Amino acid sequence: MNSKIFSVALTTVCCAFNAVAQQAPTADQVVTALEKIGGVHPGERRNHIIGVCVGGSFVGTKEAQAFTRSPLFSGETIPVIGRFSLAGGNPKAPDATKNPRGLALQFKLPGNSIQHFAMLNVPVFGAATPQTFYNALLSNMADPATGKPDPEKQKQFRETHPDAKPLGEFMAKNNPPVSYANSDFFSVHTFKFINANNQTTLVRWRFVPEDGVKRLTDAEMGTMPARFLDEDLIAKTKAGPVRWNMILTIGEASDEQNNPTVYWPAERKTIQVGVLTLTSATPQKGADCEKINFDPLVMGDGIAPTDDPILQFRSPAYAASFVKRITGN
Repeated sequence: MNSKIFSVALTTVCCAFNAVAQQAPTADQVVTALEKIGGVHPGERRNHIIGVCVGGSFVGTKEAQAFTRSPLFSGETIPVIGRFSLAGGNPKAPDATKNPRGLALQFKLPGNSIQHFAMLNVPVFGAATPQTFYNALLSNMADPATGKPDPEKQKQFRETHPDAKPLGEFMAKNNPPVSYANSDFFSVHTFKFINANNQTTLVRWRFVPEDGVKRLTDAEMGTMPARFLDEDLIAKTKAGPVRWNMILTIGEASDEQNNPTVYWPAERKTIQVGVLTLTSATPQKGADCEKINFDPLVMGDGIAPTDDPILQFRSPAYAASFVKRITGN
């Protein structure tokens, strides 16, 4: 073969290989990586495996109607099914571990419409792209020789993925909450609110606990029982309603909308747009929330997603995990 032709062919093959290597991971690849870290537990979620089901209602304020026509903010009482959870796929992970907590909500809107919120108790996500998220999983896989993640691989990941830094800094400075009832929860992603005049507003939101945010001390982190979050919330809801205020942050055109690792300016306008009231909490096995796939892209009229690649990727990843667990795999 002519050397010039061979060189061109070799370059083409190398470029094609590099292009494939840089392709975003598939949902199945991410779910498989989660399984390798947390194990395979038939019929269970691949992430956020530990959880508790909750029930209650949401009443939105009419002030939100200036930004969205969603019936969520009609002022009427909207039934809610939800689930609090601990990030990760290991069912034996202790509740005091420094993992994010999740709050997923399904709102039953009029006309058999449904709205999902899938929030975390951290203000930013740990990856700007699915590739970073996948690489983080790969760096946390156990080394066959030690049975534990390789510290050098974890260090290399941190050094080569600056988009993971904001969450890492937040987690280092903030211990886990003493209770789900004392944790705030964030939309993490940016969404679009669309009002009756078809005007679009960029928004983020957080749910602030009525009883305040309270965190474990360093000493408590080492002495808490393995399981306390679920039992605590079950006891609290038996004693009376537990509430969160929904606080909406109004974005501006210049604000980042497609990168969930970037904070918005602190001076952005905020308004209270609703109250979540939970009146029951039960173990998830056999409860209403157990079989729900809390896909964050399930939305009613008046709320729309942005092009955030992580937000868009969550839907197929949730679906891949859902299919596995409902088929008993």
